[in-house]
Amino acid sequence: MVRIGTVVLNVGNARRATKFWTEALGYKVHDGVVGDETPVLVPEEGNGQAIALDETDRTHLDLHVTGEAEQRSEVERLISLGARRVAWDYPPDADFVVLADPEGNLFCVVNTAGR
Repeated sequence: MVRIGTVVLNVGNARRATKFWTEALGYKVHDGVVGDETPVLVPEEGNGQAIALDETDRTHLDLHVTGEAEQRSEVERLISLGARRVAWDYPPDADFVVLADPEGNLFCVVNTAGR
């Protein structure tokens, strides 16, 4: 079953947003969760929702799964519930699939097995 792994917020200034959200929520910067240069914030005390701050991407959810088979299964399950595949320019080593919910909101199903 998919779970919300990261909430990705579109921001105009990642440095300013990082300062605000770390202080507002008591979060700290943690790299490696998303695997790119986007700042990823996590709670100081451990468990909680990760937040990625991205200047180039839309606000969306990253739903995490733990393997390729689970990713394929969940993508098909979500499509059967009304999601649709979105045409996307994927990098060669993409570990994510971009879908849209019935309202058109984008989200990703991310295979975290290689992280």
